[in-house]
Amino acid sequence: MIVLGIDPGSVCTGYGVIEVDGRALSVCGHGTIRPSGTHLSRLKRIYAAITEVVQEFAPDTCAVEMPVYAKNAQAMLKLGRAQAAAMLAAAHQDLEVAQYTPKEVKRAVTGSGAASKEQVAFMVRSLLKVRPDGLDSQDASDALAVALCHRHRKESGVAKPVYADWAAFVRQNPDRTI
Repeated sequence: MIVLGIDPGSVCTGYGVIEVDGRALSVCGHGTIRPSGTHLSRLKRIYAAITEVVQEFAPDTCAVEMPVYAKNAQAMLKLGRAQAAAMLAAAHQDLEVAQYTPKEVKRAVTGSGAASKEQVAFMVRSLLKVRPDGLDSQDASDALAVALCHRHRKESGVAKPVYADWAAFVRQNPDRTI
């Protein structure tokens, strides 16, 4: 199984592709998309770059980290749009897209949902046997962590629910709404 992990951001979007062969894990590729220009042109670049990654590595599935907090409402909107651009690029290539919170990713990779970025990066390098200087950015490391989280979910048999829309989410999670 080949898994594409994405850590979305409007300034830097990380991606990481891993191959899972039984218990063996290997890195197929990773990188950071650094779009410039207006917000709309950044979203177009994220979409195009993720489309290229999908075409290059032909993943079987995709996992995206969900933005759950930001410095302010505008930043949160921009993060959500970057996430949507990445998800649409994968979906338009007929990939199933799962979403994970930062705590879920941290817990799957380190055992603690409160792990630091440094702890996550250390575990990503350890699990995937990547040299300390082998990752070009924290965003690429985070994206590989998202891919590892998805692999862990698939392996454990605990499926992450996929919601068709917000109404479906609210119906299935009444205790998580205000």
